[in-house]
Amino acid sequence: MEDAEGQSASLLEKKAGGGRTMYVEGCPGCAVDRRKAANPGIPYGTFIYVWIVTLCTALPISSLFPFLYFMIRDLNVAKRTEDIGFYAGFVGASFMFGRCLTSTAWGIAADRIGRKPVVVFGIFSVVVFNTLFGLSVSYWMAIATRFLLGALNGLLGPIKAYAIEVCRPEHEALALSLVSTAWGIGLIIGPALGGYLAMPAENFPNVFSPDSFFGRFPYFLPCLCTSVFAVVVLISCIWMPETLHKHKGSENENQSIEGLEAHLIDPKENIEEIGSLNTKKSLFKNWPLMSSIIIYCVFSFHDMAYTEVFSLWAESDKKYGGLSFSSEDVGQVLAVTGASLLVYQLFLYPRINKILGPINSSRIAAILCIPILFAYPYMTYLSEPGLSIILNIASVIKNNLSVTIITGTFILQNNAVPQDQRGAANGLSMTGQSFFKAVAPAGAGIVFSWAQKRQHGFFFPGDQMVFFLLNVIELLGFILTFKPFLAVPEQYNRN
Repeated sequence: MEDAEGQSASLLEKKAGGGRTMYVEGCPGCAVDRRKAANPGIPYGTFIYVWIVTLCTALPISSLFPFLYFMIRDLNVAKRTEDIGFYAGFVGASFMFGRCLTSTAWGIAADRIGRKPVVVFGIFSVVVFNTLFGLSVSYWMAIATRFLLGALNGLLGPIKAYAIEVCRPEHEALALSLVSTAWGIGLIIGPALGGYLAMPAENFPNVFSPDSFFGRFPYFLPCLCTSVFAVVVLISCIWMPETLHKHKGSENENQSIEGLEAHLIDPKENIEEIGSLNTKKSLFKNWPLMSSIIIYCVFSFHDMAYTEVFSLWAESDKKYGGLSFSSEDVGQVLAVTGASLLVYQLFLYPRINKILGPINSSRIAAILCIPILFAYPYMTYLSEPGLSIILNIASVIKNNLSVTIITGTFILQNNAVPQDQRGAANGLSMTGQSFFKAVAPAGAGIVFSWAQKRQHGFFFPGDQMVFFLLNVIELLGFILTFKPFLAVPEQYNRN
């Protein structure tokens, strides 16, 4: 029978040092490590879980944006057309505000009880509260259901840790690329669903009558589709393997998870490491982690503001500087963008990362976004079909560049901490990101509403001001990717 020292040794990172690698029987983390050692190839089966879980958490975040403008109008909360953007921003912000309050706690829970239970609960919350949001009959019901959806949705942090843990080190870039790919596609497919399926009684009168259920709840159908997908993912997670190490009968159990809260609270806490005493670095003292999180937050703020602004700008009337697109038109643009993200992340990004590394690729992507955003307001001078062609090209390039940046920060964050801090680190990252993403829609809505009232201003009139401010944020993120601000894990110091 393996003794306590043997069990502790089995928790160490598996390295081929000439000795016999030891695993603890019945430990899910050891079972995954054993499979990784026996199968050096890409674990396509477990990568599917990474993909569908990430997609499940991304879809409800963005599916409301194409119809949010019309939803706020129908809820009769805005007294003037120009005020719709103001109220829409707070509905968009409520999800991220809820996630901001709970992400670190979900990350710690994932390190204590496992990745799988947190993921399953998060998917269940999507099923319940995303459905209720589609049935909202008042402005405050919409805000409350979005807030609870965010607060109880602890999926993204644990699934990023999970993606690293189910594969060998040489496949980590692909694993995290899958997370950002599914995330990016979810942020595109979600609005596409919202654009095509919202207000079905108006868009498909031969199928849905105004007196039908979907006629009385015009924004329920896209939410229902997302919730049905979440149910399918929830059922499939029955077979999802756990990756957290769990060992009974030893003082050094669960990879010293008892000390996780101490990482966040007491930087001087000494935690007994597996097989030896080792002083763990507080997450707040880990500057490679914290600097990459801050950069991640800046770019996340930009991306969320852009997502909000894009739909509002495209759907607003031309007399306010918009394109007068319908929700279906916006959905079509975003569907094309989503398809391009799938191709880019699966076939192009791994090669780009291999050549340039996560830091240089992020810098190049950030600087290329600036002229693209600068061009958006001038698209109002174009007419069809040129407008749709140019807008689709710009949207495809902009969103692929954004995913390049986010994937690079994912790689840096997850290589800045050991496995037993990875869940908490990703939870902390989600807390910061969620705060910025909560501020972004509200801020973007307020700025957008203000910009529409100054169509004849001297300095960047109308929507030119909105895209100018987005470029300022993008430039700030680009500057932060350089030393002395950005500190990186040792393996990336060459960048």
